Amino acid sequence: MLGSLVKRWCETPLTVSRYILLFKLHKRKSRNYSLSYSVLRHRWMKRQSAFSNNFKLQSSNLSIQTDKEVIDLSKVPVDRIRNFCIIAHIDHGKSTLADRLLEMTGAIAKTDKNKQVLDKLQVERERGITVKAQTASLFYTHQDQQYLLNLIDTPGHVDFSYEVSRSISACQGVLLIVDGNQGIQAQTVANFYLAFEAQLTIIPVINKIDLKNADPERVESQIEKVFDIPGEDCIRISAKLGTNVEKVLQAVVERIPPPVASLDDPFKALVFDSNFDHYRGVVANIAVFGGKVKKGDKIVSAHLGKAYEVNELGLLRPEEHPTQKLLLLRFAGQVGYLIAGMKDVKEAQIGDTLFLQEQPVEALPGFKPAKAMVFAGMYPVDQSEYTGLRSAIDRLTLNDSSVTVQRDSSLALGAGWRLGFLGLLHMEVFNQRLEQEYNASVIVTAPTVPYILSSSKLIKEHGKEEITIVNPAHFPDRSVVSEYLEPMVISTILAPDTYTGKIMTLCLNRRGIQKNMVYVDDQRVMMKYLFPLNEIVVDFYDLLKSLSSGYARRRLGDIIKGKNFDYENAGYQAADLIKMDILLNGRPVEELTTIIHRERAYSTGKAMCERLKDSIPRQMFEIAVQAAIGTRVIARETIKAYRKNVLAKCYGGDITRKMKLLKKQAEGKKKMRRIGNVEVPKDAFINVLKRTEK
Repeated sequence: MLGSLVKRWCETPLTVSRYILLFKLHKRKSRNYSLSYSVLRHRWMKRQSAFSNNFKLQSSNLSIQTDKEVIDLSKVPVDRIRNFCIIAHIDHGKSTLADRLLEMTGAIAKTDKNKQVLDKLQVERERGITVKAQTASLFYTHQDQQYLLNLIDTPGHVDFSYEVSRSISACQGVLLIVDGNQGIQAQTVANFYLAFEAQLTIIPVINKIDLKNADPERVESQIEKVFDIPGEDCIRISAKLGTNVEKVLQAVVERIPPPVASLDDPFKALVFDSNFDHYRGVVANIAVFGGKVKKGDKIVSAHLGKAYEVNELGLLRPEEHPTQKLLLLRFAGQVGYLIAGMKDVKEAQIGDTLFLQEQPVEALPGFKPAKAMVFAGMYPVDQSEYTGLRSAIDRLTLNDSSVTVQRDSSLALGAGWRLGFLGLLHMEVFNQRLEQEYNASVIVTAPTVPYILSSSKLIKEHGKEEITIVNPAHFPDRSVVSEYLEPMVISTILAPDTYTGKIMTLCLNRRGIQKNMVYVDDQRVMMKYLFPLNEIVVDFYDLLKSLSSGYARRRLGDIIKGKNFDYENAGYQAADLIKMDILLNGRPVEELTTIIHRERAYSTGKAMCERLKDSIPRQMFEIAVQAAIGTRVIARETIKAYRKNVLAKCYGGDITRKMKLLKKQAEGKKKMRRIGNVEVPKDAFINVLKRTEK
């Protein structure tokens, strides 16, 4: 009966509306034939050209999903699995190449709208950068054999290098993308050494060869000189146009080794990423290092020792795709996602090891904890929103484990948290994600860096000679501290040699010490400087970008995104540091307290007072903005009050009448100043720390 129905529908010319009516009618009568109907609709859609493109796309997507359901992962042995990630400097074309790979392997349909498919966050699309590593499983046929390629697209900014290091742990090889026009840049070098130290296979890919100013030969010589990789190993592509992208897939299959894993070993998986779903709980991304698991198995978390039942397993293609029936297996060497009923965000620790309850194993090494470089206070705008904001921060830190959280409180802002980030952009993106994904409105204080204080007098209060201070308000007096230590970083700057002089002047003004300077080619120079982290954390990128305009601005390009600047931790160094307080009408504002070098105290204090004067709106009373070290005021600015002309109604008469009115107004202003509160705008906490080099 069903066969005759198919034949009649495909051969009889009907109007589009009648096709839809018949389809709905028979779908309602025969629900047990869902697979047959998907085939029926596929044949039917080929016959009709009157349907919209959108409806055709939905039908093809359903057909693709049906094909996915019959994929038997057990037929893909370990030796035909390739796990790799894409690493590069920011804006070198990682996401564009990922789009082309997804299209060529059939994971997504080929359309002009495929731009940043793996960049799923709103903040990523708004800023045009990748801030979160994303996974996609691709099926690729090479020499009549089907391969499973697990791709991880990683961020390119230095502030998100922890995402890169985590992604590398789940891979056996990397694609190192280099812009054919820009050449090797700061984060290219940093990412290369991350992969090199992990002993991964590195495939260099020169992208954007379609650009007018592209010079692949020059970039090949840079790669050979800096990384010691032969130029003939480089693959020249244009990810935008799809030129030679097929060669990249072939190189992945031929050069990158398969994972070392065995089905006979006990099940052991590493959680390398996770996110929270409001309905299903924690969704963990896992890399299987041995054995296999299926739906219904009991697994145990090595970190907490808790047992869970596996509810769902699947691939990311790039959307979540649960495999069906007996194919709900994760085999050794594969990468996918797992849902096991974890309802608390603290239950899914990134770096945790999962194993079967009846087969305990030794935990995997996991990940080295990220070291926060920048700290800032975060408070709800209204204290009634504290509980909701706490839940939002817990769920977001599950997805971004590099953020450290400590409870904090402020007299002015109430209860909140002191959060640690890997950089200023990391802090801005975290704040933006809170607002966009959780509709949370927060106040973020000025960013600071951690300091180490050393003294034998600290033993009585803290039980040890050295303590770390992340909140400037808690900075002790010099009388109880024998030595202050500030964090140092080794910074790498790449720039055209035309601007070397200006950049060196800027670095010296920020207490930088030059360690090395090497010419990458005849036009570009790579400089290494030792900086105090506090000197570069807020506005160094902006000033580096504004050194020149025109060609330099395009060439240096978007320094605020880390375009030609990278830094790494270099320990701590002794320094002559002091705490500077900001007073508003004589009252200290904890959130604006800063730690600075003694030589810069006066100039920094004066500049901060001037910027606060511009940031704080005028009131009905006069506001005195002061910078003080201890009890000594070193700088002051005054915000004039709005003033009513009380003499407007006086038309001559005795002078005493006018003096009486002016005196009464002055007394009112004085009282208002004594009891009035000054509200500091949210953006002032960061703006006051930015300074302009002269």
